[in-house]
Amino acid sequence: MMVQSTGFFAFLRLGLAAFFAVAFPAAGQPQEEVEKRVNDLLRTMTLEEKIGQLNMVSNGALLRWDDISSGRVGALLNFNNAQDIARAQAAARQSRLKIPVLFGLDILHGFRTQFPIPLGEAAAFNPRLSRLASEWAAREASYIGVQWTFAPMADLSRDSRWGRIVEGFGEDPYLGSVLTAARVEGFSKGGLATATKHFAGYGAPQGGRDYDTTYIPPAEMYDTYLPPFRAAVEAGSVSFMAAFNALNGVPSTANAWLQTDVLRKRWGFDGFVTSDWAGINELIGHGIAEDGAEAARKAILAGVDMDMMGELYIRYLPEEVRSGRVPESVIDEAARRILRSKMRLGLFDRPDADPKHVDSIFPSAEARQAAREVAQETIVLLQNRNKVLPISGSVRSIAVVGPLADAPLDQFGPHGARGHAQDSVSILQGVRAKAEQSGIQIRHAIGCDLVCHSSDQLPAALEAVKSSDLTIAVFGEPADLSGEAASRAHLALNGKQEEILRALAAAGKPIALVIIGGRPLELGTLPDQIPSVLMAWYPGTEGGPALADILFGDVNPSGKLPLSWPRSVGQLPLYYNRLPTGRPTLENNRFTLKYVDEAITPLYPFGWGLSYTQFAYSRPEITKTHLKAGDILEVSVQVTNEGSQKGHEVVQLYTRDPVASRSRPLRELKAFEKIFLEPGQSKRVTFQILVNALGFHQDDGSYWLEKGAIQIFVGGNSLADLSGEIFLEETVTVPLGEQRAISSMKVYRNDL
Repeated sequence: MMVQSTGFFAFLRLGLAAFFAVAFPAAGQPQEEVEKRVNDLLRTMTLEEKIGQLNMVSNGALLRWDDISSGRVGALLNFNNAQDIARAQAAARQSRLKIPVLFGLDILHGFRTQFPIPLGEAAAFNPRLSRLASEWAAREASYIGVQWTFAPMADLSRDSRWGRIVEGFGEDPYLGSVLTAARVEGFSKGGLATATKHFAGYGAPQGGRDYDTTYIPPAEMYDTYLPPFRAAVEAGSVSFMAAFNALNGVPSTANAWLQTDVLRKRWGFDGFVTSDWAGINELIGHGIAEDGAEAARKAILAGVDMDMMGELYIRYLPEEVRSGRVPESVIDEAARRILRSKMRLGLFDRPDADPKHVDSIFPSAEARQAAREVAQETIVLLQNRNKVLPISGSVRSIAVVGPLADAPLDQFGPHGARGHAQDSVSILQGVRAKAEQSGIQIRHAIGCDLVCHSSDQLPAALEAVKSSDLTIAVFGEPADLSGEAASRAHLALNGKQEEILRALAAAGKPIALVIIGGRPLELGTLPDQIPSVLMAWYPGTEGGPALADILFGDVNPSGKLPLSWPRSVGQLPLYYNRLPTGRPTLENNRFTLKYVDEAITPLYPFGWGLSYTQFAYSRPEITKTHLKAGDILEVSVQVTNEGSQKGHEVVQLYTRDPVASRSRPLRELKAFEKIFLEPGQSKRVTFQILVNALGFHQDDGSYWLEKGAIQIFVGGNSLADLSGEIFLEETVTVPLGEQRAISSMKVYRNDL
């Protein structure tokens, strides 16, 4: 089995002229024809009509329908049924130039059929499933006329206090690049254009507080936070969304370095950029604009083409142009980018939404099966002492306890689009259906409600536990405690959940804790008292059957953590790929890197996830140890299933540059492969990594590949043992100005 990972910078081997034609399907039209049609249309447009294309408004009480029919709206959001979409598009067809509007909606992890939340999906370490989930979401949404999703979220985050971590891929730039590309491809295949968000640095707010400012050194931006966005460009994202936050003192919505220098000049992106909700107006709150006119001027000059729900462009840009403060050529270019995208999507030529289409035909049996398959691979077995799981044949009764055991809406998580509670199969329902097949009795008690402010219902729960052979405790984070505007200073289980769980564990019966939530939670000493712990995230429509498949052993858990799980909120931000320190941790030396009141290590590390079987790794073999720029690093390892159950394993390869001109991370994920093994079966996994991917950026944007040793680690998580070492024989530097045509994101693909 061969895995190729060509990395981010394929210079020398690939040539300076290669790899910068971003492919945007143009509904069968040659690119030259698209550009001609756009330019011909622009020549016929008035200034007000051009600016109208830059205006996006939401469905609701404030929507003025005559603005649509007069050409003053270029895009609409929050239209989620075919009847309203057809009506609005018909209004746009009444305008002088009959330019169609673009319909957008937040579709992050499903439309009617809900898949696991993106952070959970990342735990599958399987881009095929990421494409599958996104494709299904797009199929359902495009059926009723939605054309554009405000997804995927490509924000890397190392701080689980931030509520929107639920929408992303976790803490690693390589994993994030692979999955962001897969999601863009899946949405596109299913019929939706993407608005990759939030550009950029939004996932690193100070204190984990949503909307707060971020400070990220330039080199770290290039190496850590920008690669997933670059992956989206090369995967064909139609648009980008500017972030709410200020980046190093400059709000992203007015940040020309991001929108123009990096995105367009350096990466060659020719789609369009939209603000987030009223993001341009928020430049006043950021303190860089005195009024709406100045905010509009700064945003458009920075490269933000579309104003979402601010109406500042439509209100102020005509006068800004006539006064000479904004060149009309800037308006022309913004309108051109939007019209080009509409042409490429075929909006001018394809039929409008069919008002007879309804989302009630979903979820289909096929969509449910896909949602179940994805959910199965996202569940992470964090610990399993005494082999409490899978449920053995000797178990004849099970107590299912907890406020999230039968909470069908909460298991969707945030941004459920058109998800309906009645579509969802709860954890209780899934376990009960599976138990009935084996004649196992189920006792259910909630223990407490979702808020869990009272333990009044604990006695009933204890009675169920004491009368059963096994307890499945389903606790965690209700959906309204996760997502946007849900940053948390405390990550402990809310209310009296921890108290109740301690009482359940003290009953002396075997117990497994299933955590439902959008991020790692602070568990305190519960892992010492509860032998088996699973992270199920928000598993979606088919979460109940998927979890039951895992609990009963019909499916072997294979999820791996896409982020480090803290012991305490005080450790945050926490991430495996941190820089070394001059005083590394020494157990008996107080004056080294540590806390005086907590371990320095995470509770569970990045890439961690157990199985019901055991996988053994041979010593990895490195084909060639002395390499130059443009060469391929080839590492192979044999993995054997030494247990009695079939299962998947995620084989992970990390590198470290131990001595460089600037400190480099202790480890960096460079490749992974998810393999399936029958009991006793072995497979050889061969990773091929372009040597150029082993370099790093300087603050000036130049890219350096330095002579010296590189350490290699291969294993099942980020604690993998040192496997060997290679030596780079030369130093190569690439100045910023030469990188536009040399950087490639041909990322590793897993097509299981």
